[in-house]
Amino acid sequence: MDIRKTAEQIVEAVGGKENIGAATHCVTRLRFALNDESLVNKEKLEDVDAVKGSFSTNGQFQVVIGQGLVDKVYNELVEAAGIGKATKEDIKNAAEKKLNPLQRAVKTLADIFIPILPAIVTAGLLMGINNILTGQGIFYEGKSFVDVNTAWKDLADIINVIANTAFAFLPGLIGWSAVKKFGGNPLLGIVLGLMLVHPSLLNAWDYGKALEAGKVPHWNLFGLQIEKIGYQGQVLPVLLASYVLAKIEVFLNRRVPDAFKLLIVAPAALLVTGFLSFIVIGPITFGLANFLTDGLVSIFDNFAALGGLIYGGLYALLVVTGMHHTFLAVDLQLIGSKGGTFLWPMLALSNIAQGSAALAMMFITKDEKVKGLSFTSAVSAYLGITEPALFGVNLRFRYPFICAIIGSAIAGVILTINSVRASSIGVGGVPGFLSIFPDKWAPFFFGMAIAVVVPFVLTYLFAKVKKAK
Repeated sequence: MDIRKTAEQIVEAVGGKENIGAATHCVTRLRFALNDESLVNKEKLEDVDAVKGSFSTNGQFQVVIGQGLVDKVYNELVEAAGIGKATKEDIKNAAEKKLNPLQRAVKTLADIFIPILPAIVTAGLLMGINNILTGQGIFYEGKSFVDVNTAWKDLADIINVIANTAFAFLPGLIGWSAVKKFGGNPLLGIVLGLMLVHPSLLNAWDYGKALEAGKVPHWNLFGLQIEKIGYQGQVLPVLLASYVLAKIEVFLNRRVPDAFKLLIVAPAALLVTGFLSFIVIGPITFGLANFLTDGLVSIFDNFAALGGLIYGGLYALLVVTGMHHTFLAVDLQLIGSKGGTFLWPMLALSNIAQGSAALAMMFITKDEKVKGLSFTSAVSAYLGITEPALFGVNLRFRYPFICAIIGSAIAGVILTINSVRASSIGVGGVPGFLSIFPDKWAPFFFGMAIAVVVPFVLTYLFAKVKKAK
């Protein structure tokens, strides 16, 4: 492959070097901040041998190249377009100017939660291993593996401690990422998050029992009664508190002389935010989060099939728009307050459905490039990464995308009517079963079979009928 020629073809297809405001790359994709996306010639772009697909999200135009090759193409592209190398942050800042308020809000949540995903997914996988060891009825009738093989019990307990750490101190992770996003010192964000789950506070998971027994501890602040509770597993309190902390810190940094910043800025910002968190932010957002969570749970409890049909069917559309990142916060809230999420299992099967539709295209198309892309993107989707399948194959031909949505919606119904839940967030594909409560593996695997078979068969049959016509 002529890398230089490939780069020049991409530059021409995206509207020429005059249309490129800035460009960078990630592990698999070129990321452009274009002056006018209407100038992109997608047909010419996707005819380039190295290009496996393209899409626009959050104000960025992204071109899927592939791991390893994308570095070489980017280096040549910078020279071909006569532009300087840019960072991901440069591209984000350039692209953000084009977004409307809703898109900016979605992007903000994505920028906060994506950096902490590795810790959360790792914790989810480890919790899956613990679930296998401690789940009853998996290996032995009415007993868990560790009940029968007691020598493994402490090993399972250590795995559980390691796995639970990310969720037990989730506000610390969110505080670090959120304060950094809002322009403050991320180390103060960690302190703020850990402060909200301090051991001296009543654990949020015990709040219901303590309230019922009338034993909720209080601070008496000059006659003002403040509940002395922590915010374990909560998302909204630390998000809003992080915003307040960052803005106070930025405000003080602009006004306090350099000689006094170390003595004034951080202590004052943390102290004020801490008081506001326990007096105002925490109680209000804690109540609001529980209200929203209870409402969502109630909807799925009373209209399980409809909820599964809608969310299972629409999740892929959320991925296309980038709005799927907002539901990560909902999943974490459900895990923290309800002990499990019923949304994430549908995410896992939606990814598998898109992979199955892409796989069917491998048996349909005669185009060798599309055939190869269909197979590799299907494998990627089965392992939780759907962008190559979505933007490289399914949306390109449209009907595979629709067939995948149908299969995902049916699978979603199966999951919700059987109350399938995940104890954590894991790999959103075939390995996703590790995050599912073991007693719900049977309906989850049944739903997975539907997500594999239905999109594949529908895509294949539709293509045959289309060719016959």
